[in-house]
Amino acid sequence: MQIETSAGPAEIELVKPRGARFLLLLTHGSGGGVDAADLRAVRDTALELGGAVALVVQPYRVAGRRAPGSAIVQDAAWLEIVAALRKKVRKPLIQGGRSNGARVACRTAVAAKAHGVLALSFPLHPPGKPEKTRREELLAVGGIEVVVVNGANDPFGVPDPADATEVRVVPGQPHSFRSGFDVITATVRPWLERWSQ
Repeated sequence: MQIETSAGPAEIELVKPRGARFLLLLTHGSGGGVDAADLRAVRDTALELGGAVALVVQPYRVAGRRAPGSAIVQDAAWLEIVAALRKKVRKPLIQGGRSNGARVACRTAVAAKAHGVLALSFPLHPPGKPEKTRREELLAVGGIEVVVVNGANDPFGVPDPADATEVRVVPGQPHSFRSGFDVITATVRPWLERWSQ
């Protein structure tokens, strides 16, 4: 399905089980797509727990661009997507994504009234530039729980455990996970289970 936003159309793959207990929105990194293996692993776990899951291709990717452009424009479009999907699934919202998508989920969590945020491969800083930290985006969630899963060898850095509810580091993995999906699902499952009761 498509959702029209102020930044153009977004494409949504929504799976809504009967009696869904929560709504999980997930989105991609800057140049990636929703077919990333870590996003699919989280989606499958959420579906097993009775959640509705929406994989969101943001408007800039639908338009064929690899870079998201203005964070203000991107965040506004995300909140429009959230509002449209909440009309379809009126359950607790958990939002997240990988890399740039994790940044969006953190920046908009309070405005979206999310119950939780999942940040996969949160890019703490550009590679080789730790002084250009994005820590404030991670902290923008306020009192909302945020679970971070990063690879130990991520050149974008790994957030400090004190800056999130939980920070799980997957040994030997770079920014784009090549393995360790069992660690990702084992981290996410108990955190999502609270909304599946």
